[in-house]
Amino acid sequence: MRAFRILLFVALGLLALFFLTPLYVMLATSLKSMDELREGSLLALPQAPGFAAWAKAWSSACTGTDCGGLQPFFANSMLMVVPAVVISTALGALNGYVLSKWRFRGSELLFALMLFGVFMPMQVVLLPMSQVLGWLGMASSIGGLILVHVIAGLPGTTLFFRNYYAGLPDELVRAAKLDGAGFWQIFWRIVLPLSTPILVVTLIWQFTNIWNDFLYGVVFSGADSKPITVGLNNLANTSSSVKEYNVDMAAALIAALPTLIVYVLAGKYFVRGLTAGAVKG
Repeated sequence: MRAFRILLFVALGLLALFFLTPLYVMLATSLKSMDELREGSLLALPQAPGFAAWAKAWSSACTGTDCGGLQPFFANSMLMVVPAVVISTALGALNGYVLSKWRFRGSELLFALMLFGVFMPMQVVLLPMSQVLGWLGMASSIGGLILVHVIAGLPGTTLFFRNYYAGLPDELVRAAKLDGAGFWQIFWRIVLPLSTPILVVTLIWQFTNIWNDFLYGVVFSGADSKPITVGLNNLANTSSSVKEYNVDMAAALIAALPTLIVYVLAGKYFVRGLTAGAVKG
């Protein structure tokens, strides 16, 4: 039994090393100068670590014709992600609450129709969504991107909350109704305080999906509203006399840093939320 545990830990360690190697290469490369990259090995530790590549990627790297770095793209993503995550999570919680505890005729059919949005390819909605944003006067704006991500994320957040709330005892809602509590009182005072696990799951899920999205960002954004993923793509594809791989790696890490921080700080709560019933049928 002891030998099996040792082999298990060795196997897990090797797998962790395999998956972390690309991250190590990115970090090590971003801390090296171009001279050191030309002369040294890809896996070698930086001899004189520096953040010059990070500073250039952030403030002066060229992303097409503009050489302002990733800073404006990062700001656009923050302005887009925070309200999109909050709104889609809040609406998903309300939908899940209604569809699980305040059922009405046709509620199951409505829920089934909403599930189509979970499995629908994103490319299908590009043209109709563009037309809708044009009618609303929100095309090529951060507000338009927020609306797109709220609509795209609503089926998933509704699924999460509906399945989680279905596991809560119906007696809690019935007892509150007998005591005279209404729709909003039950939601705020009883259901929402019990929703911490699924709230964490949904917030992390939505934040990751929206922050890492490229398709909606490149299709629905304008010159002043492009998110970080579009900026990173433009930076990596901007041709120059010398390809600065250290700047590219630093830019990639800057783009990935928020999601890495979220998972490092809240990853264990994400797993707990899933096991608490977030994906229960």
